[in-house]
Amino acid sequence: MKNQQGFTLIELVMVIVILGILAATALPKFANLQGNARMSSLNGALGAIKSASSISHAAWLVAAPADHIITIEGVPYTMESNGYPGRGDIDTLANLSNTDYGITNSGSHTVTIDLGSCSFTYVNNPTSAAPTISIIKGDASGAC
Repeated sequence: MKNQQGFTLIELVMVIVILGILAATALPKFANLQGNARMSSLNGALGAIKSASSISHAAWLVAAPADHIITIEGVPYTMESNGYPGRGDIDTLANLSNTDYGITNSGSHTVTIDLGSCSFTYVNNPTSAAPTISIIKGDASGAC
């Protein structure tokens, strides 16, 4: 009777097959992490835009400046006639950088923030009460 010193070829092949099956089932779970990360980042940017708009409008209401200029953290910002920031200041107030996001000013009142294949818009029409901030549009799968 021989002493067995290792694994047989069949045992090794079975382990490799089992590891291959596990890898094949786990791969789809991790394949779209970049798209989900982009979507989460864009959701954060959307929240930052909404907060910046609300905070700057509150500061404008409290100060009630005749010249529509408010100061937040030592930086002056010119508010539109409805008391909300214009397209040129909202990304700065929200602390969004065009190195992280695509920030495109279009028209006289619209800014579009995009990342990957998804985007949202901030539209401040000074004749209306409050700006319109769209939902995130883009990839139907929920990832950008």
